[in-house]
Amino acid sequence: MTFHKSIGLVLVTASMLGLAACGGGFGSAGSSNSSAGLNSAPPAAEKKRSTIWDLFANTDDPNTTVEVNKYIWNASLDVLSFLPVEAADPFSGVIVMGYGTPPGGGRAYRATVYIKDPALDARSLTLAIQTRSGPASPETVRAVEDAILSRARQMRIAESRL
Repeated sequence: MTFHKSIGLVLVTASMLGLAACGGGFGSAGSSNSSAGLNSAPPAAEKKRSTIWDLFANTDDPNTTVEVNKYIWNASLDVLSFLPVEAADPFSGVIVMGYGTPPGGGRAYRATVYIKDPALDARSLTLAIQTRSGPASPETVRAVEDAILSRARQMRIAESRL
């Protein structure tokens, strides 16, 4: 055996032993077996062992992961197109828009849209509209919400016909 092959064999063996030492194994010194040597179930407080396959598991907390309805998202951008978009995050469902004046209107508005559910439903949409002097009237907010939801339904129907 040549020198290079023996060095390679030593490195591979050392790597395998190091990797095996990280695993902990079954029945290690810190196990919770009774003193009589009986095998008992591990206590519930012990942490679950992780493996390489955990990288491929979907462990996202459904309470923090938000799916956004694409029709409401696009309808919000369409209906409020007279407002400049300052920030948009499709992963959290938030669109922040700056001040703008609607066509034929004299008052400037700004809006924040929050889409919190993947359903095409009124509960999925939260809208906040402000003027320079304070919050917009509830009637204005309701009218814009209705316009966004109507446009979202139109977009969905148009897409289903394709």
